[in-house]
Amino acid sequence: MSPNIILIDAEHLDRVAFDLTVNFERMLGRAIPLADLAHWLDCIALDGGLRAGNNEVQAVFIHPKEKAALQHFNPGNFKDDLHDKAFRDHLGEFGLSSFAVEPIVSQDDFFVESFEAILLDKAVERVMVVADLDGMTDESAALARRIKNLCMNPPQPENAEEPLPAKDITLFSMQPLTGRGFHQEILGYSLTSALGVSGNEF
Repeated sequence: MSPNIILIDAEHLDRVAFDLTVNFERMLGRAIPLADLAHWLDCIALDGGLRAGNNEVQAVFIHPKEKAALQHFNPGNFKDDLHDKAFRDHLGEFGLSSFAVEPIVSQDDFFVESFEAILLDKAVERVMVVADLDGMTDESAALARRIKNLCMNPPQPENAEEPLPAKDITLFSMQPLTGRGFHQEILGYSLTSALGVSGNEF
């Protein structure tokens, strides 16, 4: 894996982008374009602590099998645009991959297991997590507990001679989070920028 991983619940991300688009169009009285995906990933990486340089970043999109694309981002097709693709800019090279969740496992279970596998990888130094951690539903609250527990008590390889170094973890949500073992950033700021909305419009 790359030293820097962005783990994304694509369905949640698309839902938040839709909600923001509807609200901005009503508030500003103008059409809001599709979010610029590359710009959004740059914002997430910067919020996660990355700075300009020759960095390697892997963006991993987890999505339901029946969902073929992000509806509110450009580009957005998982198979054609967001799997085994890459782009380079002032932050470094971003590799993109997408994984469909098979119906034999729940999306949340698959997401948590993916996060755990990332934490166990020695090559990974920085992890940025975008998921429904706001706790507005029972499912969201349960997911937040599981993710925060892994941040506070990171898994360790079996029979390891020494523990893995601590990773720099940033959780992105629309509401403030409490807990230890991670940084927290508001997801709405990066999405607002990617949707082309500036602060002076309010």
